[in-house]
Amino acid sequence: RFVAPHHQHRGGRLRNDCADLARSLRFPYCVTMATGCLCCNCVQTSEIAVKERFGRFSGLASAGLICVCWPCENVAGRVSTRVQQLDVPCETKTKDNVFVSVVVSVQYEIIREKVYDAYYRLTSPEEQIRSYVFDVVRSKIPKLDLDESFEDKEQVALDIQESLGPVMAEYGYKILQALVTDLTPDIKVRDAMNAINESKRLKEAAQERAEADKILQVKSAEADAESKYLSGVGVARQRRAIVEGLRDSILEFSGQVEGTTPKDVMDLLLLTQYFDMLKDVGAHQNSSTIFLPHGPGAVGDIKGQLRDGLLSSTGMKR
Repeated sequence: RFVAPHHQHRGGRLRNDCADLARSLRFPYCVTMATGCLCCNCVQTSEIAVKERFGRFSGLASAGLICVCWPCENVAGRVSTRVQQLDVPCETKTKDNVFVSVVVSVQYEIIREKVYDAYYRLTSPEEQIRSYVFDVVRSKIPKLDLDESFEDKEQVALDIQESLGPVMAEYGYKILQALVTDLTPDIKVRDAMNAINESKRLKEAAQERAEADKILQVKSAEADAESKYLSGVGVARQRRAIVEGLRDSILEFSGQVEGTTPKDVMDLLLLTQYFDMLKDVGAHQNSSTIFLPHGPGAVGDIKGQLRDGLLSSTGMKR
């Protein structure tokens, strides 16, 4: 930044004024003349310069080198053409009286054909956007419950975009996107919601655990019934085999020993099994069998009871 050599005018005051202007307006090069100063400036690619002549809008300058004749003309300002984002925090209340903090991110850019409106008609576009965001959020969220607010975040963002778009377009700004980036209830409400969710999960876990125990008990009962059935089948087969064996033994014994009757053979077999039973009971250390008063004559009583039962059964069939 410098001022080129030139002729002195009024004691060098013009040269000093040009140098001060160059510093304030960031002009890289100024050439002074007898009636003014020709200033050159570079406009960045992402900017549009607004030029004024005697305080009146004279035109726009795109990226590149521009020249203005000071003090008749100057660069009044620059407008960025980049996409910008404005985060708007807002606090409001839901339909079920829960205060929530909502953060809305609005992405916007300038409309190149309406740079004049964007620069001259709005003092602060950010404040204008905030006002409309506040209006939409505080009119939409109070109609929804807390759960519905989380579910309808996209609808809230769409309402904000639809409300902002036409209004900001009149001032030279295009609303690209409006996003509800955060929706946070009060810390106590969050803790209560977490406790409710935890209780619900514990209830479901208890139901599942009870259902699992029920299945185990049913399966155990089915297994026990199946086991007893198979045990009964085995016992029945065992007794059938014993009876058949006894029958064969009686017939064989009666045929080989003269003078014996089937009754004598039955008494002998029952006595033999009785002693075998006593032997088996005494062979086991952990036997839980309870002995009742008995004697050798008990075998005859057992035989009589069996005979009476068979005779009663035969009589009932007849």
